[in-house]
Amino acid sequence: MAKLSIEQIACNLYKVPGWKLDSERMSLYRTFTCSDFPAAIRLVTQVAEQLSADHCPEIRITGRDVTFTLYTQSANGLTGKDFALAQAINKHVS
Repeated sequence: MAKLSIEQIACNLYKVPGWKLDSERMSLYRTFTCSDFPAAIRLVTQVAEQLSADHCPEIRITGRDVTFTLYTQSANGLTGKDFALAQAINKHVS
């Protein structure tokens, strides 16, 4: 999948409420606060079940907070696949 330009990224950001752009790393990130640590682990497990073998987000769990950072390593930046995953994660949390 092709790397998105900064203009394409800007156009896609509105589709993923709550996600922010890290312009230094050219990645998307969002932190979700769960009710407790076990709920944070369940969220990560639900997201992991949605992933394809070639798309692995960076996931950080701190207590009840889960931060997902998305980018496509093979493209060295953001692709449509990252925005699709951000939308899927948002659906799990809503």
